[in-house]
Amino acid sequence: QVQLVESGGGLVQAGGSLRLSCVASGRIYRLNTMAWYRQTPGQTRELVAAITGGGNTNYPESVKGRFTISREIKNTVSLQMNSLKPEDTAVYYCHAEVLPGVGRSYDAWGQGTQVTVSS
Repeated sequence: QVQLVESGGGLVQAGGSLRLSCVASGRIYRLNTMAWYRQTPGQTRELVAAITGGGNTNYPESVKGRFTISREIKNTVSLQMNSLKPEDTAVYYCHAEVLPGVGRSYDAWGQGTQVTVSS
């Protein structure tokens, strides 16, 4: 199994920046798409940013131009968040589509990291 560990969350004022990182470890053959999701209490987990193995990225309109996802280091995905707004406050989760080499791909999730943006 693959474990994902996030870091970099915290408290920041509106307009500030944070950088989240996620490191994958364990039995990894290849990681396909990696992504960041976020969730607030009572709400559905929503996609924040995704990046394929080939480097193609996808963002919802709510974060486009402010957030940047990257995969410079093998088995690591980062999320640079600029111009943060109070509505960005949420628990952020790292996700990876894991290709195990034998058998079907499966989803791996991190434990989540809290991001709080004060107004």
